[in-house]
Amino acid sequence: MATSVLCRVQSLIRKDLFLSVSRCSVLLKNTYLVKSNETDECSLEFLEGDNEGIAVISMNRPKAKNSLGKVFLSQFQGCINNVKFEKNIRVLIIRSMVPGVFCAGADLKERAKMTNEEVGPFVAGLRQSVTDLSNIPMPTIAAIDGYALGGGLEMSLACDMRTASSNAKMGLVETKRGIIPGGGGTQRLTRVVGPALAKELIYTARMFDGHEAAKLGVVNHSVDQNDAGDAAYQRAVELALEITPNGPVALRMAKMAISKGSDVDLTSGMGFEECGYAQVIPTKDRIEGMKSFIEKRTPVYKGE
Repeated sequence: MATSVLCRVQSLIRKDLFLSVSRCSVLLKNTYLVKSNETDECSLEFLEGDNEGIAVISMNRPKAKNSLGKVFLSQFQGCINNVKFEKNIRVLIIRSMVPGVFCAGADLKERAKMTNEEVGPFVAGLRQSVTDLSNIPMPTIAAIDGYALGGGLEMSLACDMRTASSNAKMGLVETKRGIIPGGGGTQRLTRVVGPALAKELIYTARMFDGHEAAKLGVVNHSVDQNDAGDAAYQRAVELALEITPNGPVALRMAKMAISKGSDVDLTSGMGFEECGYAQVIPTKDRIEGMKSFIEKRTPVYKGE
């Protein structure tokens, strides 16, 4: 079965992670590159200087606590569509610009005005945006500096890693409203903490703070909140800076092998690892990594 998996995904990975990058990055270069104006509910920024290689999607819908409405999701999707083709970006961070809030979940006021026929397609679109976030090829970090409820927590669970401030409040609270998580929460939380604990948290609609989230394994790191209210973001940048010196192609292949392999049996998972390794062998980055080691210097990777 591993051989079958290897043959099936090898050409797909070559196409999606190499050819598509080179063809599409130029076309999308001028869209959502930096935070634009105050009316943007989601915006994309490429950090520079010592933080080069890090991209940040900032959520900024203060009146609605970053709730997931139509305009918000459209702009969020635009940011995702742009950054995924940037081969020189090593890490993507998702953060909030609204004090005390990461994302309060679905926009229930907007949802209440929808007909039953409109709700299904909207939730499907929300689920697809969260799925697209999870499929971004480079490592991703959610910086949770405040409330992350329902769809907000689902968004963070779609990231590879999560940092949280001590005063953050998280939970999949949908059963309190007579519904269930609809943005992948039932599946992703289960894969993060295991089925028994995921069932408990979803059945009870329990909320928990950042330190509790770390103990439960929901987040990677929890830090005491600072005066600026961005401790989780600062910790996310620190974590990103541990990642950015490493080869971007290698990072993407490692993410592919882990993400795809975790959903299949071990033998099939080894096939994904073999496939990822095969993609790294012919790269200039691999040669640079070996050469810099022999020359005892810091490697300079170009994502090629």
